[in-house]
Amino acid sequence: MANDVKANKKMLDTIELVTGEALEYSVIWLHGLGASGHDFEPLVPELGLLNRPGVRFVFPHAPVRPITINGGAAMRGWYDITSLDFDAREQDVEGTTSSAEAIIELIEHEVERGIPSSNIILAGFSQGGAIALYTALSYEHKLGGIMALSTYLPLQEQLLDNISDANRNIPIFMAHGDYDETIRIEYAERSRQALLQSGFGVEWHHYPMAHSVSAEEVRDLSLWLKRLFGM
Repeated sequence: MANDVKANKKMLDTIELVTGEALEYSVIWLHGLGASGHDFEPLVPELGLLNRPGVRFVFPHAPVRPITINGGAAMRGWYDITSLDFDAREQDVEGTTSSAEAIIELIEHEVERGIPSSNIILAGFSQGGAIALYTALSYEHKLGGIMALSTYLPLQEQLLDNISDANRNIPIFMAHGDYDETIRIEYAERSRQALLQSGFGVEWHHYPMAHSVSAEEVRDLSLWLKRLFGM
């Protein structure tokens, strides 16, 4: 059963959905630009998870901010984007780091609610996936895994120079569409290669799709999560 959660002023508003009563894991799942926490809520039943161990899915709403590439229109986004040319554009350092701090608050809230940090998975699509990668790889406590969908490593040099020792061996699932024109697959492949060169193991998948999620991808996510959860 899903419900909107109004947190204190320091925390993002979220939607929550649980798969069982005895909660042992949490998945914090970040949406893409212009979407909301409701975006991936319908996928949870499709993952086919068992009710034991129970999993709490937390879907935060990104702050509303002006997005340069969309003419400065205000929408939900984890950071500003000035261009789809990733080689030329200036990255939004402040937006990226402030969003990472907001996700850390959600992680720590889950720990306060009894979920060990090592049982918390960060997931995200597009912008949300970039923040999931940035936050997890730099977080000082061990996390359970990263699901990085149709995304890339943000602030790559800064991030790879400041990887947390606690998450050097974190499981990473990366997936991308072969026909993605929003974030071209070459950018994801470069990020994957950078992670491999830094010693990370990456489970990599690509699918004949655009900037989206496919049924085949959901199936692969289900298998990966079930391995993590011991199902």
